[in-house]
Amino acid sequence: MRSVIFAVLLGAACAANAQQLYRWTDDQGRVHVTDTPPPPAAKAVQRQAIAPSDTTPAETARLPYAVQLAVKGSPVTLYTALDCGPCGEARSLLNARGVPFREVLVVDEAQQDELRKAVGALAVPSIIVGGTVQKGFEEGAYHGLLDVAGYPKVGEAPARQQGEPKPAPAAAAPAATAEAQAKPAAEAEPAASGPYAPGSTATGRRTGK
Repeated sequence: MRSVIFAVLLGAACAANAQQLYRWTDDQGRVHVTDTPPPPAAKAVQRQAIAPSDTTPAETARLPYAVQLAVKGSPVTLYTALDCGPCGEARSLLNARGVPFREVLVVDEAQQDELRKAVGALAVPSIIVGGTVQKGFEEGAYHGLLDVAGYPKVGEAPARQQGEPKPAPAAAAPAATAEAQAKPAAEAEPAASGPYAPGSTATGRRTGK
């Protein structure tokens, strides 16, 4: 399994959340994420909210019927980071199968918290298909999750070209003052020298013999 464990920068909070989900662990140690309350025997139950899918209702209506059913029953969320090779491979696999997905580019504290709550670790790429979590990228595991969820195989649905999300621009540095922009810092003036310079012991008078 290939994954990247990383620390993320502190930053602004992310957009308001909407959908209520439950994260829990079964008696075999498997992590589940569901939109219905877990069974009484569930362990480490956490309630969390996620933002809605990036696919709009109009876009969903244009998808093949098999994809619409899969999206409705098992939406896909992919957590990624910048400069992450396995993240790009995960995105390419989903696009090749024509899978609509929500991608969360983890670059600030709010997204770090969302990732930790969703999958239990700061590991990218991580994917949630319906109620199943997969940390790291394994091609066979990804295909298996999508097959179980009912997504068409490669070639059975139009491929997508969903690209990497763009991180929010960093805050601009405070502008320099007009005076500082207009001229450089003043240079130190050279000290005066010679017999008549301030502090010199010379008097400037010629003494007689």
